[in-house]
Amino acid sequence: MSDTPNAVRQFTVGADDDGVRLDRWFKRHLPDVSFNTVSRWARTGQLRVDGARATPGDRVTEGQQIRVPPPEPEKAPRPKAQRPPLAPEQVELAQSMVIHRDAQAIVLNKPPGLATQGGTKTHDHVDGLLDALQFDAEGRPKLVHRLDKDTSGALLLARTSRAAAFFSKHFSGRSARKTYWALVIGVPDIDDGMIDLPLAKQPGSGGEKMHVDEEEGQPSRSRYRVIERVGNRAAWVELQPYTGRTHQLRVHMAAIGHPIVGDGKYGGAAAFLTGGVSRKMHLHARRIRIDHPDGGKIDVTAELPQHFAESIELLGFDMALGNALAEDTPPPPSRAVEKAKAKAHAKTVRKERRGERRSRGRG
Repeated sequence: MSDTPNAVRQFTVGADDDGVRLDRWFKRHLPDVSFNTVSRWARTGQLRVDGARATPGDRVTEGQQIRVPPPEPEKAPRPKAQRPPLAPEQVELAQSMVIHRDAQAIVLNKPPGLATQGGTKTHDHVDGLLDALQFDAEGRPKLVHRLDKDTSGALLLARTSRAAAFFSKHFSGRSARKTYWALVIGVPDIDDGMIDLPLAKQPGSGGEKMHVDEEEGQPSRSRYRVIERVGNRAAWVELQPYTGRTHQLRVHMAAIGHPIVGDGKYGGAAAFLTGGVSRKMHLHARRIRIDHPDGGKIDVTAELPQHFAESIELLGFDMALGNALAEDTPPPPSRAVEKAKAKAHAKTVRKERRGERRSRGRG
């Protein structure tokens, strides 16, 4: 091998390397050279064996000469992007949202109009405010679920990596319980119902809109219960999602003919009430319940935003009715569960009848 700096290097294949792949030879003798670099040298003809162009998958034999380009200069590590410091008003906003804090978790009452995460043309979001919520922890808290930009209410953050993994497991396992309040157009015929409609991304919307798709959609279930009504004009409902699809509650309520007040995306012009009711969306994550990483439970209630509270008062609803509604009754069984129970019952009946026929034959 040549010892001249920045010169092409020559290596002779030894007996121990007879028959190995060329990329394996590099791992043994030049471990600092990455596979991507070896591949690039091969593509550009700089890597040769006995004068012929070689590829990383070629096998070498004892005595062959491997031509290797000069060592590449080390690249300076790319500096990490630094988040700009938060302005005092941003810190104040972030900390004013906190409604629960312990060693493992923070719960925010997210206002409507503030996105959970950034995106195209979205610069103001909860994720960008998390530096203000570090408090006495070693790092900034982590998002474990999200709310739509125009949906307000309880948003859970994890303060440690252990808590983030714990909460994520409970959200994916559907054991976290979220209760929403909403105002909807009209009044559902059934006061306590389950909406079981599969959802998928709507073609042509760029993934920004969902729709009911019986063939390709993912299973989606939402429970609703009517708290109070204003004639046939509007209803105040409690909503509980039993799956976690994008815009699930909004699509489901619109699909049964009762879009959420202010949700023009899924309800169109029919989603707005006259008479001074705010045009903002009336969907609020009222309560979140989830097991705590250190034992026990987190159970936090988020107060309504101003526009929602004003609409409740304007329409004459009684807040005490919403607070008194029992939230822990089990949901109705899904169609799949009902079918499975019916199938098992029919199987039992058939077995009993066969037993009866055998008994009569023996008699």
